[in-house]
Amino acid sequence: MTGTLSYLAFFATEVLVNFIAVLGLNVQWGFAGLFNVGVAGFVGIGAYVSALLTVPPWHGAPGPGHIGGLGLPVLVGWAGAALASAASAAVVGVATLRLRADYLAIGTFGIAVALHELAANAQGLTGGPFGIAFIPHLLATVPPGGLARGFLDLAITALAAGAAWFAIDRITAGPFGRALRALAQDEAAAASLGCDPRRLRIQAMALGAAAMGLAGAVQASLIGYIAPDNFVPILTFQIWAMLVVGGVGSHRGALLGVLAVWGLWSAAGGLFAAILPPSMATGGASLRIVAIGVAIAASLLWRPRGLSPPGRIVSRFLR
Repeated sequence: MTGTLSYLAFFATEVLVNFIAVLGLNVQWGFAGLFNVGVAGFVGIGAYVSALLTVPPWHGAPGPGHIGGLGLPVLVGWAGAALASAASAAVVGVATLRLRADYLAIGTFGIAVALHELAANAQGLTGGPFGIAFIPHLLATVPPGGLARGFLDLAITALAAGAAWFAIDRITAGPFGRALRALAQDEAAAASLGCDPRRLRIQAMALGAAAMGLAGAVQASLIGYIAPDNFVPILTFQIWAMLVVGGVGSHRGALLGVLAVWGLWSAAGGLFAAILPPSMATGGASLRIVAIGVAIAASLLWRPRGLSPPGRIVSRFLR
């Protein structure tokens, strides 16, 4: 029973971490129509910035003369992660202002790949392939492992996810959100009504990336260790799948999509591990991706607008 409860707490925690990142993508794509395929890069920026701000000096990247390891409070690290990701996205937004649709996707994907290579090779900053360990937990006095720690992690993540949801919902529910939707529908018409497409695009990129950076910082604090392999393109695929399945443009749909896709991802991993021999473990990992792809195709046929499309609002806080 204890093991089941511990796993459920872990599962719910992972759902909420992913939900924070999906909220960010929903601002960029669901509201502003910005095709960002560099989600993993912005999540990674948040994780690394948070780690470098919070780890003690002797727990930073290995080797003499490494950068970071300031030993600041965890919440300061999370705030710094969100700001760093937002600033990076604003720079990307300025650099890619003239790109649209698939060209923007190619540009953001290239940026994410470049960031991954930087994390893998800048050993004095990121620890290179060894990563950064001993990242402090928000409740460092509570021993790791056990049911109590699992539910404390869940409570912390729920507070972070709730704060992100409330903030993004309030921002996108007003004139700013309507301007983003107008930009996505018809940029020329939005400009004729007084909107500044350049400014809106940069703001949407920055706001969405701030949520992605927060997700990376929370995950890094919970795990206590990060490495470049945590921020590979499959992470971007998962986040996009969650948003599409849940409902593009709907915050509540984003949560339902995370539950559906992460549940399928976890169940498929357990199923393939049970039925496949150890020699086919790598193939089982690939089959999980196939399962998500099939789920997306089925979702588009069954519910083309997602599990909870925008417009079906049960309360002012569940968009």
